[in-house]
Amino acid sequence: MIFKIQKLIIRIIANSNYRTSCRDLFKKLNILPLQSQYILSLAMFVVGNFEEFSTNTDINSINTRQKSHLHPPSTRITKFQKGLHYMDVKIFNKLPPIIQHLSNNKKQFHKTLKKFLLLGSFYTLEEFYNWFSISELRADYL
Repeated sequence: MIFKIQKLIIRIIANSNYRTSCRDLFKKLNILPLQSQYILSLAMFVVGNFEEFSTNTDINSINTRQKSHLHPPSTRITKFQKGLHYMDVKIFNKLPPIIQHLSNNKKQFHKTLKKFLLLGSFYTLEEFYNWFSISELRADYL
């Protein structure tokens, strides 16, 4: 409901037809869709509280491709897996490595992540989880 209202407002600001796709309007107006704002907020929480999270290297010493990823809390309860403390780790791990490595500089991290989210203009978390490469985002959305 809130996302529909956000799209309505974007169309009003851009003086566009009610059938116009908002994805390009979000990019043009430099405004993040609701789910992209959610991703930005959770990722910034992780960066601001990085010492509270452990990496896969902290848990085991096996040298894997995901050794620098944050280790998600272990749980079998679906309700917890949909909660903030689980989702923020999942979202941070899905960010491009280039952005993850900027986590020690909050200002640069925020700026780069916002550009990335504007490029993708993700309407759902599934869209965010399923992107493969930045070049794919450009091909699909620009």
